[in-house]
Amino acid sequence: MTELSQQLNFILELDRLKAVYRKTTVKPDGDRHENSAEHSWHIALMAQVLKDYVEEEVDITRSVNMLLIHDIVEIDAGDMFAFAEQTDHDAQEQKELAAANRLFGLLPEQQFEAMKALWIEFEQAQTADARFAKGMDRILPLIQNMANGGGSWVKHNVSKSQVLKRNAYLEQVTPKLWDYACQQIDLAVKNGWLRDE
Repeated sequence: MTELSQQLNFILELDRLKAVYRKTTVKPDGDRHENSAEHSWHIALMAQVLKDYVEEEVDITRSVNMLLIHDIVEIDAGDMFAFAEQTDHDAQEQKELAAANRLFGLLPEQQFEAMKALWIEFEQAQTADARFAKGMDRILPLIQNMANGGGSWVKHNVSKSQVLKRNAYLEQVTPKLWDYACQQIDLAVKNGWLRDE
């Protein structure tokens, strides 16, 4: 198989991400569930728009690339609700690693290694680039839930402490967005959209 054939097979496989649905809904489209491909596009663009709020030194291009590929593994592993039980998240990690090997493995070796390494960097969130990307991945659902009367938080009885923990990546890399998130979380509690615990 030629390199081009491998690359095109990978590109065609990506189409399947459009069929992976998340808990977050798209308010302007009748509150339908968004798919993971839409989510990836949305946060990648958001990272470019909000890059001026970053206080660590971040390579925005690398962060955007992480955001574009971070959910590709859901083609095989499916989407995991952010506030699912920890045991479910632990099992999901193994599914996602196997998915990364299969999906990125469709590419020629050099691209496989580069994409898998970028995906792992995002997952581990140890670098400034990955922390910023992870922060964007976490704050967009907050913004969407706030615009949607609590959205999936209300449906799943989510607590303030869960949302604070989920968005903690923002604190170090972009304190201004962390402050914004905390204000929104407090407002959500006041509105009855999050449990106060």
